Amino acid sequence: SNGKGGGGGTILFLALKTFDSPPDSVCFPCFPLGVGATCRPGLVFIRWNLPVIHLICVCSCHKTQDSLLSSASGYNKYRGILNWCVVMLVLSNARLFLENLLKHGILVDPIQVVSLFLNDPYRWPAACLVIAALRHQNPPVPQGSFSERLGFLVHAINMGVLITFPAAVVLLLPSVTPVGGASALSIYTILFLKLYSYKDVNLWCRELSSIKVKKLSRSLSCESQTQAHVSYPGNLTIRDMYYFVFAPTLCYELNFPRSPSVRVGFLLRRLCEMLFFTQVLVALAQQWMVPIIRSSMKPLEVPNHLLWLMFFYWFFHSSMNFTAELLRFGDRQFYNDWWNSETVTYFWQNWNIPVHKWCLRHFYKPLLRRGFSKKVSQSAVFFLSAFFHEYLVSVPLRMFRLWAFMGMMAQIPLAWFVGRFLRGNYGNAAVWISIIIGQPFAVLMYVHDYYVLHHRQEVDGL
Repeated sequence: SNGKGGGGGTILFLALKTFDSPPDSVCFPCFPLGVGATCRPGLVFIRWNLPVIHLICVCSCHKTQDSLLSSASGYNKYRGILNWCVVMLVLSNARLFLENLLKHGILVDPIQVVSLFLNDPYRWPAACLVIAALRHQNPPVPQGSFSERLGFLVHAINMGVLITFPAAVVLLLPSVTPVGGASALSIYTILFLKLYSYKDVNLWCRELSSIKVKKLSRSLSCESQTQAHVSYPGNLTIRDMYYFVFAPTLCYELNFPRSPSVRVGFLLRRLCEMLFFTQVLVALAQQWMVPIIRSSMKPLEVPNHLLWLMFFYWFFHSSMNFTAELLRFGDRQFYNDWWNSETVTYFWQNWNIPVHKWCLRHFYKPLLRRGFSKKVSQSAVFFLSAFFHEYLVSVPLRMFRLWAFMGMMAQIPLAWFVGRFLRGNYGNAAVWISIIIGQPFAVLMYVHDYYVLHHRQEVDGL
């Protein structure tokens, strides 16, 4: 004993004296080693290897603790499991891709898409519709040119023409393809929502100016730090209107937040992403979806969902950020973390922020101010969304089946059920199931009917 470990050394020596001939090894209880020692009570193994005796202290290696996968452990670092899921997903889809190549060969043909536009370069009805949409806007009319009632009537006629004119052209001209018709109608729908917001904001400005508000900030929700504010009616210019038309937003403001400069590197990256994902979308449609449609159309969920995810990234991240950077548009929140949605309502509020802001600002809140309840207002928002979904699908396909309309209206009871009975991971799983299965089911119904109407006769004729 060295005076610091108590009597442990003496006891150990006396124990060793009890052996006439030393054994190979012997085990004793391990005593505390004194102040500052890190060893826990355990056992001491004494191994003779003459002429030196080795003392090996084996400390305790156990303590009270839960398994990592138990909920009581509080462990939440599952990045490795997430990476495993991604690897398994890639491998499974790689197997499907190889099976597709072995069965159908290489079907990707980028020239085919270009040839669709070059067959008759002087008759592009969809492109002409887009040009007409840009020419459709009238210059702002100064205040006091005509009465408020007449102005409202002219605006209503203008908005009605924006919806009915392109639909009539798509329905009456057989040369308009479904893709071209859907693209043209989407542009007209965006223009419709933009002009509605433009009318509303300027109406609010006139109401404020009528009560003699001396200074009206151009931004109704945020302030701009990079340029001087413009007050109403100084915003009623052609330049201001066309900036809003091309800006990646549906809600008009007198002063939009602006970035200080255009980042060329950021702009080129988004442009490369746009070009790359455009080709990937076309390639997946040619290589994967067309053979499925021609055969059984049953395994359509996976390719449709994959195309939907790629389209989301291509449009909401690459394309809209490219446009925003080009126009120095400061608000880049085009989407939120919809993939973490635990309710259906949260998903629809966060996957398409521009549309959500428009519905909240120009449709939902005005209904609340008119005395409607929240439930009725929410149902009205879903009804409006269902109308435009059906409008953008049925008119280009020239089929009126109401599958898209009923699918959107079915979100109301689904949102109530998930919000009432499912929360957390279960709610998130329910949202993903509705995205993966619900949307492809509606697409499958349209594809089936379109195939029967347009291609079944050709197959039967062969």
